[in-house]
Amino acid sequence: MQVSKLKENWKAEEAIAHIHGWDFSHLDGRYTEETDLPWNYEAVVRSCLRPEDKLLDIDTGGGEFLLSLGHPYENTAATEGFPPNCALCRETLLPLGIDYRDADDYGALPFADESFDIIINRHGDYKPQELYRLLKPGGLFITEQVGEDNDRELVELLLPGTEKPFPGHNLTDQSAAFRRAGFTITRAEETFRPIRFFDVGALVWFARIIEWEFPGFSVDSCFDGLLKAQEILEANGSVDGTIHRFLLIAQKDGANGN
Repeated sequence: MQVSKLKENWKAEEAIAHIHGWDFSHLDGRYTEETDLPWNYEAVVRSCLRPEDKLLDIDTGGGEFLLSLGHPYENTAATEGFPPNCALCRETLLPLGIDYRDADDYGALPFADESFDIIINRHGDYKPQELYRLLKPGGLFITEQVGEDNDRELVELLLPGTEKPFPGHNLTDQSAAFRRAGFTITRAEETFRPIRFFDVGALVWFARIIEWEFPGFSVDSCFDGLLKAQEILEANGSVDGTIHRFLLIAQKDGANGN
């Protein structure tokens, strides 16, 4: 394909890059990731969760994962800090009776001390000391996180020399932070697995959405890198990188309520 046509296609992807909740359906069939994690986050949460438990989901996105759990609404709470998702949560979660609250200060969440048996968080922010305050004695914090080395090959391809957005966000350092806050670590796993893009336009859309990893990305400013990505795609059938994930379950010291 001519370079001018490639650029036209990539600019079109750039122009439509937006997200509703945490919906990546625009890339269906065009990329793969998280297809072979050594754990299933939903299964992990379900194995710990009882119907009577008071549950909080921090950084719930659009509430998609939370609702998939089918937990009793009267025992469910959620927070979100990204304004478009906040509006979506108010429309979706509040009418169900879920205790949803806008919140982007992870050191001062708007709930009373020892309100929850289980707090979950998938790919969101948190502060261990605040989690300790919110959990009942013996309560659990369950999280799957995106690690500091996520997508680094792809970032270097498009934006060479870009610093990591979240240095220290890895299993070793985060486990230590939870121990310092008074938690016992009951499960800790870390993995590095492939992410693959089957057309460069999909990578353009992704890089625009994941702006904290690809700061300042645009088709114009990263065009040389995109051409390199196209060469890799034509040679190998995909443009590959590596995702960094870790799973952590931390229990608040005290009587075991689970």
